Amino acid sequence: MLLPPDATPAAQHARPANPFVGGNEARLLVDGPRTHRAMLDAMLRARDHINIQSYILDDGELGERLAHLLAEKVKSGVKVHLMYDSVGSIQTPKAYFQRLREAGVAVCEFNPVKRIESVNHRNHRKITVVDGRVAFTGGINISETYASSSRRARASQDQEADKRNGWRDTQVEVQGPVVAQFQRIFLDDWALQDCGPWQDARFFPPPAKRGTLVASVVRGDPGRESSEMYSELLGRIGRARSRVWLTFGYFVPDPQTKQVLIDAARRGVDVRIVLPGFSDFWAPVYAGRSHYEALLEAGVRIYEWHEALMHAKTAVIDGVWSSVGSTNLDWRSFVHNYEADLIVHDVGFAEALERRFERDVAASVAVNREDWARRRASEKFKEWLARQWEYLL
Repeated sequence: MLLPPDATPAAQHARPANPFVGGNEARLLVDGPRTHRAMLDAMLRARDHINIQSYILDDGELGERLAHLLAEKVKSGVKVHLMYDSVGSIQTPKAYFQRLREAGVAVCEFNPVKRIESVNHRNHRKITVVDGRVAFTGGINISETYASSSRRARASQDQEADKRNGWRDTQVEVQGPVVAQFQRIFLDDWALQDCGPWQDARFFPPPAKRGTLVASVVRGDPGRESSEMYSELLGRIGRARSRVWLTFGYFVPDPQTKQVLIDAARRGVDVRIVLPGFSDFWAPVYAGRSHYEALLEAGVRIYEWHEALMHAKTAVIDGVWSSVGSTNLDWRSFVHNYEADLIVHDVGFAEALERRFERDVAASVAVNREDWARRRASEKFKEWLARQWEYLL
């Protein structure tokens, strides 16, 4: 497992609990508007059940549309379960969730904040499963933050006003046998929180092949003291032969992750990372930047988004291995949070993710090694200060 910084380093060798299964199809969804439309359309077609898990669920226009749709589906006999994180959704009025309960939705608050020690372990997963046949996951919450696309934010004439709207993010819609793995994670979390008995539904219909993709779901779970994504990603980077293209909304690497990236670049692998140029909290950005110098020196190419907030969590390696999910490349995701990611072994899906990565690079600013070495002392101080707290960021 990934150990705290004051512990003896150890490699993580645990294999994912979920096997790779074939017969799946997947569709990339870029940014909030497209993702939310696809999710709501899938829920609208639900006939048996809807299971929703979101770190942030707010009561804005999108939240109201969701509440109305779920209430209507309950009336038609669909079983609806909804789980939200207590910290992630802390600004959402309790009355909103009570209204959902009164409409017949089974609602569960994950890890309610009652004691200080309960604050740290958050459920950062974004999973929606409809009828046990279609699932969504990625970095996109059910929030007004995603009301506009990142393209619209970049085109705005008032970028200072819009740059924190139109977050750049990625979600994936998947159908096929792998959907059962998302369902299992949702039900495990429901049982973990003692949310009460779930409503009787056909959660695991007979698996039906929908395509040719081979896929698996990996999870991060502080209760298990392990992150399957950490093991899979670092193992794959360590074996990479041609390219490692990563996009992460939060980048605060532990020593092993940093060394794996450096080693890959030094053996000639094309290692590129797209990261945010700013964030909703300054410290993670500066903690990540404190590692740039060593990475740049090794030949890692780093790009920063500055015109909209980069929040995606994707990886594509050697043109065949891909991941989309909720896990960031930081201590919080690997050690503290509950996370979930879809891993796909498929050339076509990897090509689609690579095209998306190339567009993101074109919209980013390359971090130049020589210019970076000449950055201001005040910036270096912020990096040093943030790095002192990187284990908790």
